[in-house]
Amino acid sequence: MAQHATKTARFQAVTANTVQQGEVVYFAENGAWQPRLDQAIIVEGNEAAQALLQKAQRPDAELYVVNMYLFEVVKTKNGFKPLSVRETIRAAGPTTRLDLGKQAQGE
Repeated sequence: MAQHATKTARFQAVTANTVQQGEVVYFAENGAWQPRLDQAIIVEGNEAAQALLQKAQRPDAELYVVNMYLFEVVKTKNGFKPLSVRETIRAAGPTTRLDLGKQAQGE
């Protein structure tokens, strides 16, 4: 399981891909996996992030998602945004055509 967060990361969330479609999803309240970052549980501090990752790794998780890991987010005036370019692309969708993916839906 890859970790895409530094040890000194302030805010983090958990992401994965759905088993059936491979879509990017985020771990949200009540153990649900949601397609939008603004629905994700965001925690502050490494200990809270590790606890969140453990919560997301429930026994039946492999039925729904694969490649689960933590990643860093930053707080902006409009909410939280991914810190890395990789996670920004994953959150928005393909970079080759803006009429595809989440950016086409205005998310």
